[in-house]
Amino acid sequence: MGLALTPVDMTREASCVEMTLESNLKYVEVAEEVARRVCSTAGFGEEEQQKIEMAVHESLINAIWHGNKNDPQKQVWLKFQILSDRLEIRVRDQGNGFDPEDVPDPVAAPNLLKVSGRGIFLIRAYVDEFQVKNVAGSGTEVTLIKRFNRNMKSDEGGTDREHEGFSTAS
Repeated sequence: MGLALTPVDMTREASCVEMTLESNLKYVEVAEEVARRVCSTAGFGEEEQQKIEMAVHESLINAIWHGNKNDPQKQVWLKFQILSDRLEIRVRDQGNGFDPEDVPDPVAAPNLLKVSGRGIFLIRAYVDEFQVKNVAGSGTEVTLIKRFNRNMKSDEGGTDREHEGFSTAS
């Protein structure tokens, strides 16, 4: 079949959606659509939703392409969980694993013109926490965490923008 969904009525309260996908890049769009709906349910604004969708997109591509080596016999497991203070997204492949410290820095001079190698860099830029765990006998699981900013209205930007050369903090 290629796609297995565990349907759950999602609310802002603790909720969970799990999916199992074949190792085929055509399912990345399915995962992005689910991410969009979960983010909307969780109350993220449009800009944050797009960042989370992109992080899911990159995570799925990495799991399918690098982890499972495009092997159609292998699957990717995806879990979205809305908790009281954050959204947790877990992506697990059936590959051999990797150490994120071994991934070349895509903004280092020798890597600037390379066409690949930016996925993890982008994921880290779009979420609050990025974790990698090798699961014995199961592959590699990455966890993406995006925290809720309860004081921020959906049409406001963040206050931690010093990296852009200015501060919006009061």
